[in-house]
Amino acid sequence: MTTPAIEHIIANDSIRHDWFPVTRNRIFLGHAGVSPIPRVAVECLQRGAQAAAEDQQEAGDFIGRVEAVREAGASLIGAHKSEIALLGPTSLGLNLVALGLDWQAGDEVIFYPDDYPANVYPWQHLAERGVKIVPLQPVRVGEITPELVRAAITSKTKLVALASCHFLTGYRLDYRAIGEELKKRGILFCLDGIQSLGATTIDAQYIDFLSADSHKWMLGPSGAGVFYVKKEHFDRLKPVLVGSWNVRSPNFIAQPEIKFEATARRYEPGSLYLLGLEGMKASIDLLVGVGIDAIEKRLQHLRRFVVETAAQRGLSVLYAERPVEQMSGISTISLAGKDAVAIGKRFSEAKVSVSIRHDRAGVPHLRLSPHFYNTEAELKTALELV
Repeated sequence: MTTPAIEHIIANDSIRHDWFPVTRNRIFLGHAGVSPIPRVAVECLQRGAQAAAEDQQEAGDFIGRVEAVREAGASLIGAHKSEIALLGPTSLGLNLVALGLDWQAGDEVIFYPDDYPANVYPWQHLAERGVKIVPLQPVRVGEITPELVRAAITSKTKLVALASCHFLTGYRLDYRAIGEELKKRGILFCLDGIQSLGATTIDAQYIDFLSADSHKWMLGPSGAGVFYVKKEHFDRLKPVLVGSWNVRSPNFIAQPEIKFEATARRYEPGSLYLLGLEGMKASIDLLVGVGIDAIEKRLQHLRRFVVETAAQRGLSVLYAERPVEQMSGISTISLAGKDAVAIGKRFSEAKVSVSIRHDRAGVPHLRLSPHFYNTEAELKTALELV
């Protein structure tokens, strides 16, 4: 499929409506939550479902189809497909890291307790194994800096587990600077990448592990995702889920000795969600065809538009003063002193999909998370509803 430039897509409603059916009857600005899927993914799912109705679900070149999905996932982070396990949801991969490392009493894990809960509980749970949990405490919500991480490191730090982007504020983690520092010190780095993959570039050379479901910025089906493990850590990260798919079982016969597959398949214990994974691949192919760099620049432009337009209306956007390069596609407006329930109802009635989120203090916020195919006119309409 030939992919026209973003400008051509957003300037032609016929193309937008064709590629993204959600745009026909709704303004969708909730990609940081659960996204709609594009037409190419819909068609892929339909073809897969029809084929599954006519033969067994793994008919044909099953292995080839799986490897093609791995290749697509690897392309998003500059990894090799052998380092990609096909798992979802995000929390599954994070738990595999938490439970698969050889923790010793007194080892420390650095994390951020105000990240999305999926990237908090796996690390808190390690306290039961004698691991010391070290919570980061930034001055502002979501503002995790390399300096803050550096100050929390001790000789006992074994792992730093953070999100590539904060789910509420949209503040982007400088994972490159943090990754370089951790590599020098021999400390492992795990990234929750769900708020970045498909919208911004991620470079695997700076991290050791990454987990991300596809249902946000990757525009894929819920429950299909990628789990990255740097090859050099295959022996260090023990598979904690064991089954017929990740243990070598010639002729489907259980063996007296457990020998794991040589690739990241070792972290996939059983049958794969092939239908959803191929839908995810279709969406990834679309995004890569458009260009992740181009998508990132488009989202930065939309961020500027939101900040400027919101200011004209007297609305307060979190981190409005920050350069767009430090932020993601998320723009969050404080609703302090406003009736969040009434505002949410207004958006629902207008068929504009956004998210209402609260911080730990209970203050409500309106989160706008457009993707590259959204227009300035759609964002203007949304801001007029606040």
